[in-house]
Amino acid sequence: MNDMMRVGIDAAKEAGDFLMRNFGKVGEIAVKGDRDLATNLDKEAERMITDKIRAHFPSHAIIAEESGVRGDLAQYLWIIDPLDGTHNYIRDVAVFGVSIGILREDEFVGGIIYMAADKELYVGEKGSGAYKNGGRISVSGKNSLKDCSLSFDSCIRYSPDIMLRTLGDLAAEVFNVRMFGSSARALSYLAEGKLDASVEFYDQPWDFAGGVCIIEEAGGILSGLKGETLSYQSRGYIASNAILHEKIQSIVSRNYTKALDR
Repeated sequence: MNDMMRVGIDAAKEAGDFLMRNFGKVGEIAVKGDRDLATNLDKEAERMITDKIRAHFPSHAIIAEESGVRGDLAQYLWIIDPLDGTHNYIRDVAVFGVSIGILREDEFVGGIIYMAADKELYVGEKGSGAYKNGGRISVSGKNSLKDCSLSFDSCIRYSPDIMLRTLGDLAAEVFNVRMFGSSARALSYLAEGKLDASVEFYDQPWDFAGGVCIIEEAGGILSGLKGETLSYQSRGYIASNAILHEKIQSIVSRNYTKALDR
């Protein structure tokens, strides 16, 4: 394991354990947009992570949910969500995580997700496999949509026509649909085979960056909503165990294309 991964893991665990110590003790809640909230604890957890990264790798760039871009987007870029599942956290629902993705020259080369409430650490490093608490993990082998458990975007209010139509088409094909309110939870479950696919329309890079390398190293795939390669500028994704990707992509693309043509 390289030094960046070690620093990232230490930072994720430090921030996650801080969030658990303060679970149920949210002080300030700030409104960032339409039903988009942040707490004083998001910001403190983010500071803990960014301070550690900058202390070890001062030349690296950072994109963080609460503070935006720091540094030149050069060779190495860290993408951070200090508290993925903020709305769950505010409501004392223990489904939240710390997510950190590492890119080298626009390629996802490392991913860390720490689900602090369950002490679950997920790690993926390019070419080295995916692990949960040190044990190797892999995506499911489900090859039929009718046996598939799928996670879907909970922000349906943003595009109800498109998203409800897509959800209806997917629900008609899969075994069941889940909404966790946390991409860290959905992507980590997918990486270890507890879910088979996940579709998010409005997730930002900090929501999914930590999961990219973990899922790829576990044998899965993430792409954009139209099948494009994900980047630090992407919005929304389709993630799957690879076997089901083309089938899910075709359903999502059918509705997405209709919406673009309107």
